Amino acid sequence: MEQRERLKECKRIVIKVGTSTITYPNGRLNLKRIEKLAQVLSDLRNQDKDVVLVSSGSIGVGAVRLSFSERPTETRKKQASAAVGQAVLMQIYQNFFYEYNQTVAQILLTKEDVASQIRRDNILNTMETLLEMGVIPIVNANDTISTEEIEFSDNDRLSALVATLIQADLLVLLTDIDALYDKDPKKYADAKRISYVTEITPEIEQMAGEKGSAFSVGGMETKLQAAKQCLDHKVSMAIALGDDPGVLHRILEGEEEGTYFCGRIEG
Repeated sequence: MEQRERLKECKRIVIKVGTSTITYPNGRLNLKRIEKLAQVLSDLRNQDKDVVLVSSGSIGVGAVRLSFSERPTETRKKQASAAVGQAVLMQIYQNFFYEYNQTVAQILLTKEDVASQIRRDNILNTMETLLEMGVIPIVNANDTISTEEIEFSDNDRLSALVATLIQADLLVLLTDIDALYDKDPKKYADAKRISYVTEITPEIEQMAGEKGSAFSVGGMETKLQAAKQCLDHKVSMAIALGDDPGVLHRILEGEEEGTYFCGRIEG
């Protein structure tokens, strides 16, 4: 619990929501949860915290709108789904955040964007300017022009890239599991929650489970990859259940929620 006390001091926070967090298993948007997320993030902004939202879901949402029975695998259909779904997502986010007097901005990224120093600098300058102006950037992978399959693995690694780029104090992954466990809690009743991690060891990596639903692509393995990237850059990270976005308040109060990867070790 003592290690979590430092979470109360977090000023700059990146929150990532996966497809399974903002949609139902059938791929349709969970509007009640998205509205609650907008409320919580708006409240964090009202506390003068810098807030960045990394949101997956464009392909899954677009696939439903285009009447696909599951997430498409063909590149052109994924791109078409992303184009449709991203427009839907941003409209929903815009409407909900507007209710809480918040301004949002859309930022779409590819691997080429983060691989180029010039582009990275431009991204950073834009995001810093938006944050200075009190805007909440909403980031997603630019799947409409992407040709590589599942570039950022449901945005787990993208969110880590964003968090390290802007030197965030904390990245929170809101997902469909409440923490990292020593084994898959969906299969083993005696699985034990891992509360605190300071290093991604081979033993920790072995705890990664399987992928999620037909409309999402991320798994615990990619979340641990994100955690490793954060820890390598001294950025803290947390994994928590996204069913109740209010968990963000509890995490930032230092409560025993999810798994905390501490990236700022004193000494």
